[in-house]
Amino acid sequence: MIRPARPPQPALGDLVAGISVALVLIPQALAYAELAGMPPEHGLFAAAIPLLVAAPLVSSPYLQTGPVALTSVLAFGALSAVETPGSNHYVELAMLLALVVGVVRLAIGLASAGVVAYLLSRPMLLGFIPAAAVFIVASQLPAAFGAAPPDDGVIEQAAWTLAHPGDWSATALAIAVLAALAMIGGRRLHPLVPGVLVAVAAATLWSHLSGYTGARVGELDVGLPPISVGLPWADALGLLVPGAIIALVGFAEPAAIARNFAAKDRLAWDANREFVSQGAANVAAGLTGGFPIGGSFSRSALNRSAGARTAWSGAITGLVVLLMLPVVFLLADLPSAVLAAIVIVSVAPLIRLRPILRVWRRSRPAASIAVGTFAATLAFAPRIERGVLVGVGLSVAVHLWRELRVDTEAWVRHGVLHLRPHGVLWFGAVQVLEDVLVAELVRHPDVGAMCLHLGSIGRLDITAALTLQSVIEQAEQAGVKVELTDVQVRDRRLVDGVVLERRQRRP
Repeated sequence: MIRPARPPQPALGDLVAGISVALVLIPQALAYAELAGMPPEHGLFAAAIPLLVAAPLVSSPYLQTGPVALTSVLAFGALSAVETPGSNHYVELAMLLALVVGVVRLAIGLASAGVVAYLLSRPMLLGFIPAAAVFIVASQLPAAFGAAPPDDGVIEQAAWTLAHPGDWSATALAIAVLAALAMIGGRRLHPLVPGVLVAVAAATLWSHLSGYTGARVGELDVGLPPISVGLPWADALGLLVPGAIIALVGFAEPAAIARNFAAKDRLAWDANREFVSQGAANVAAGLTGGFPIGGSFSRSALNRSAGARTAWSGAITGLVVLLMLPVVFLLADLPSAVLAAIVIVSVAPLIRLRPILRVWRRSRPAASIAVGTFAATLAFAPRIERGVLVGVGLSVAVHLWRELRVDTEAWVRHGVLHLRPHGVLWFGAVQVLEDVLVAELVRHPDVGAMCLHLGSIGRLDITAALTLQSVIEQAEQAGVKVELTDVQVRDRRLVDGVVLERRQRRP
């Protein structure tokens, strides 16, 4: 059982870092809430108490939890197909989905099964993440251009927006571009320059003073986060598959963040503890008006750069967001184009196709997983979590195809047939080896002995050993003496048992 360690004393750097991250998190939380199809104030709920809950359980002192683009869009994909985004029932389903995600992650962490975080193949993630990023950017284009496309799918709305420049709002587009430039420029000046905060403050003030009539955040109904257990529990079973996908896929980012920082600073990291912290945070989000959340790379990097030393920084971030809730009504005039710019700037770097091309040059089967996952993710949009299922299926199929291959070298020297199989000898592949052995004996009828070199065998199971026993018996009945050599240490007991049994059965 994982128990939280006694927390260290907070440092001044934790206070500075926690406040710095909170100032960035507040506008991001509004943006990611809209990405998830939720009223914007629910993003703030997901950025307050869940961080306080996660802090004493985390393994990495830098990891910042809260609303992130990937889990938000996965939640939108899972829920928008069954309910209207923004409706009361949709909000309740999102809270329930966060609970499902939390319970799955808690179960994995408490069972010390954190190794499942590594079971998602790299080619699958190389295909899914950029496809999800394309979908996220597409969902923000109408708001960034100030367009009002017909009520259709996300990809269709984005295509309509790009195809109808006459319906663009020059003001909204200018706001989005300036906000993006402020965020990118602030990041390049120094990691601690809050470009997103500058963009939000300037755009809100300008909108208020100029009487901007375009799309805005609107009135924010924010008080203390609501604590509720009155959720549509009957729908929990239907959310189990998307919840499990979000729990695993959404953990890839915080796991990568924590491993990266742990390696740089030579700190210990525990995947099981991180699963527990992320699970507890999602449970808290589900009970306090939130939606599925995860670890943020950009906010974690800011946290580390700002001087964070302990997990107190995450707790301070959550506390600052909680204390700011009474005054976020001041953001009512914030143009929606700024929120779109926040999302686009955050996820655009994830649209990376070059890694897929590199994989294509090195391994066509692996590249087929990436390409297939990429295509399936966009084809199933908005149910992009189905792209993960396709990617997992392709990964398993390619793995089985590789495992079924047993390449065998064969040569004859001094009247002895030498065979060296390469691959894994298991019950699914052993028939291939048996066919090769028999075929080589037929091709060389004059040999009086056969030598099997087993040093290049990756693994040998009982079915393969019994098949080898059968082949050896057939060969010796045909007058061919058989010798096994280069047996791996791990397989020696099994092979010796087969040989011993064969000898005992001789008349």
